[in-house]
Amino acid sequence: MTEASPSALIDQRISDLADWRGETLARVRQLIHEAVPDVEEMWKWRGVPVWEKAGIICTGESYKAVVKLTFAHGAALADPTGLFNSSLEGNVRRAIDIREGEEVDEAALKALVREAASYNTAKEKR
Repeated sequence: MTEASPSALIDQRISDLADWRGETLARVRQLIHEAVPDVEEMWKWRGVPVWEKAGIICTGESYKAVVKLTFAHGAALADPTGLFNSSLEGNVRRAIDIREGEEVDEAALKALVREAASYNTAKEKR
């Protein structure tokens, strides 16, 4: 028996959610791929979708009331539109909690994803 690929596992998670959380996770996943076409999808920590390029860009967790995008190095990223609304007290990570019915600034999210990928790439070269 072969293990499912991370992308297939993320597909299954989206399908299993079968509500606004699945739709939201699918949409942010699409935006991440548009922002960084060569992003790698991973499946870590007992079922968390993770997007990587030269390190973790962000994770996509689903809870009862939110879909949470946690950026591994969010504190180091510029956030001119104020997307980060969670995990603001730490020195490293920042997160975006998306609640049912909320619209995400798609252009700002894509810019943040691109910046996170660039941060990781620059860090890798150091």
